[in-house]
Amino acid sequence: MSNFQVHKTSLRTLKKSDNGFQLKDGLITAPRAGIEISNRCPANYKELILECMRHGWLTPIATVYDHELTFAALKDDYV
Repeated sequence: MSNFQVHKTSLRTLKKSDNGFQLKDGLITAPRAGIEISNRCPANYKELILECMRHGWLTPIATVYDHELTFAALKDDYV
């Protein structure tokens, strides 16, 4: 007989459409994650990246701890 110990993670991955992806701080609302394209990136690569984003093939995600979402819910910071 074998015993297995299962690790329960406290990390959650949020998509752009999930509750908790947006952070609120008074008047400012900002996404937890995003993408930044350097000015040094060649134009043809930028266009390719933007095309992928327009089609939904490339999307931002954020990995957060459960307790961050719990505290946000308690503070009513969900957007």
